Amino acid sequence: MKKEEQYLNISEEIIKNIGGEENIQGVAHCATRLRIVLKNNDQVDIEAIDNIDLVKGIFVAGDQLQIIFGSGLVNDIYEVFSKRTKMENMSLSDVKEKSSKKQNPFQQALKSLSDVFIDIMPAILAAALLMGLSGLLGQQGLFGEQSIVEMYPGLAGINRFIGIVSSSVFGMLPLIVVYSSTKRYGGRPILGLVIGSVMLNNNLADAYAVAQGAVSPDVINVFGLNIGLIGFQGGIIIALMMGYVVAKLDNYFERKIHNSIKLLVSPMLTVFIASFLLFTVVGPVGRILADGITSGLLWATLNLGIFGFMLFAGVQQIIVITGLHHLFGAIESQLIVDTGTNFINPLASVAVASQGGAVLGYLLLNWKNEKVRELTIPAFISTLFGISEPAIFGVTLRNKYPFVAGCIASAIAGGYIYISELTSLAYGTTGIPGFAIASSENNGYLNYLIVHLIAISGGIILTVLYGKLISRESFSAKESNFSKATNKVRAKKLKTE
Repeated sequence: MKKEEQYLNISEEIIKNIGGEENIQGVAHCATRLRIVLKNNDQVDIEAIDNIDLVKGIFVAGDQLQIIFGSGLVNDIYEVFSKRTKMENMSLSDVKEKSSKKQNPFQQALKSLSDVFIDIMPAILAAALLMGLSGLLGQQGLFGEQSIVEMYPGLAGINRFIGIVSSSVFGMLPLIVVYSSTKRYGGRPILGLVIGSVMLNNNLADAYAVAQGAVSPDVINVFGLNIGLIGFQGGIIIALMMGYVVAKLDNYFERKIHNSIKLLVSPMLTVFIASFLLFTVVGPVGRILADGITSGLLWATLNLGIFGFMLFAGVQQIIVITGLHHLFGAIESQLIVDTGTNFINPLASVAVASQGGAVLGYLLLNWKNEKVRELTIPAFISTLFGISEPAIFGVTLRNKYPFVAGCIASAIAGGYIYISELTSLAYGTTGIPGFAIASSENNGYLNYLIVHLIAISGGIILTVLYGKLISRESFSAKESNFSKATNKVRAKKLKTE
């Protein structure tokens, strides 16, 4: 059978088991998965699709039906499937947009928060990696008693330059967030940049200096209200809120103001009113929210101690399933600004790694099953780079006990994170790439490796033990049923005799 004919047969089987062609809203693909948005997910026969030739797994994420084929192969199958369904011109972003329309308001709100931080992720990661490199060059005891810079003084200028570049991004983070938030909520991003500049204006007292009591801010009266001229350095939550405010004001004035004066009046009103709300309403409320979030997390770590870390690590992948993990971007940004480090990122990283370990454990238990090998090996590799969905939806959650074993292993690893005081300098990247943003303090690089070995090995061991226990119980149950059946036969025979 020719490959194109094989792929067409696979496409026909998929269409038949998702409720027909009329149930399809959109089709696209990523690196390993065919992504389909359906009108009605209830018409999907998961088991039937899972048994289709070349399918390595299937799950639903973000209201998308995602069928795992693997790198390269998915491109060929998508080409045939999209032509068969007459949707070959759709992009991945088109499919995500259609998927988001099916979500409830709460899910849409979570997605919008995630989108804001996804857009600025390259800047944050660039700064974090540079900061990690600077730490690597300046850390004493990592490669000897002296740091690399001390051993090779010629690198001192490069290290200082790297520090200036990385700190600049974090210093301007509120401005970047306002820009991205304004863009996400439908306003003109340039107006978001203006408000971000207002937040960090040099004529305002530095927020950190005011908090430390080193500076007393000026107070002015505007429309009868006393306004303290304090900057919003580190105001990530405030910046997020201001992006929404700017976008709504911009859209409102663009609709209401006559075209003849719109170009002059609309931006002016948007910037002035948004700035006024920044100092009178959004800023104070945002500061309370930010302080509450940071204080709450710090309280949990200080008062719950190791149990708090273990609990968070243990349930992190459950949070991923619910979609609430999209909130972490804003929380982690605020943590970095307020404390300089982020303890959530390594906890999330070991949670992913533990699921990878559970996948390997399940593979060991089912090594003779070719389909299991095809599914588990790519799923494990994806966890090494911080992507857990193929592992969760393709292997661990669908078989239940590996998922539980992975969560327990993650909780154990979370305990080690508390003991070792491991933190990260940024967020958004876990697994192997996350090593680059691990804080070098307290032997951070070494502890990052150790804790991930704990997570992966724990996932393997617990899954294998749990799997063996289940197999033994299943065997005992079968043996008991066999004994009961044998006794019935004997009783019947004796009665006959």
